[in-house]
Amino acid sequence: MQALLHAIAALPLPGDACRIFHGRGGLYPGCEQWTLDAYPPVFVLTSFAPASEAQLAAIGDALRARWRLIAPPGQALNWVFQPRGDALQAHAEGSAAHQARARAHLMAGQVPDPHIVTEGPARYRVHILNGQNHGLFLDMAEGRRWVRDFTADFKAREGRGAQVLNLFAYTCAFSVAALQGGAAHVTNLDMARGALATGQQNHALNGLSGGASFLAHDLFSSWGKVTRGGPYDLVIADPPSYQKGSFVATKDYARLLRRLPDLLAPGGHALLCL
Repeated sequence: MQALLHAIAALPLPGDACRIFHGRGGLYPGCEQWTLDAYPPVFVLTSFAPASEAQLAAIGDALRARWRLIAPPGQALNWVFQPRGDALQAHAEGSAAHQARARAHLMAGQVPDPHIVTEGPARYRVHILNGQNHGLFLDMAEGRRWVRDFTADFKAREGRGAQVLNLFAYTCAFSVAALQGGAAHVTNLDMARGALATGQQNHALNGLSGGASFLAHDLFSSWGKVTRGGPYDLVIADPPSYQKGSFVATKDYARLLRRLPDLLAPGGHALLCL
């Protein structure tokens, strides 16, 4: 856990939403269970393995010590802990106190409502106390930057905005980035109507009143509709690795890849994530 504590001791005051510590990337032996994110003005600590009270106390102490050095006058420390994976199972099977912490747990301070964060020129609505996914995946920040740059370069080179297909769109952060870069139109597809509704709010937050459509469909039963909307200059696919009844990467990613030639314009690009 020392690498996480060292990262906390060196962290600057975050302005944009960002990932501060990515233990799951495997660069820090012994810290694979931890991630630490900033959704200003709140820090979110996630553990993918059971976390002891002593570990949480040490992390809380480190956050408080660093906050005293970097915080604006009068601004309290806000942080949330969320168990995931094996940690969530352990909490759910434990005592009543542990069961209460099986969801995101406010450890100190408060969380704004509504909670709006920035990432570069974009604004997004997040919900860090509601469910396992917070509305913006911070480990995909470079993907969104690439999409914004790609669509800007495409418009400068081709003299027109790109046609973009955003599959597994969730809350449509990629769509916001594409339109900010100059895309002509983004088709957002996701099975979850609630996530797409947040995506529409994200477009409004950024003053994007047009240029996007939102389709609440199962991709594998909607190929005709999706294909008719093309061809696309850019296809974005950032699916869940395993979501029963929706997408299982080990069998469904190959089905998706076989469809790419029918979706892409000549010379088109695909951003494929997993």
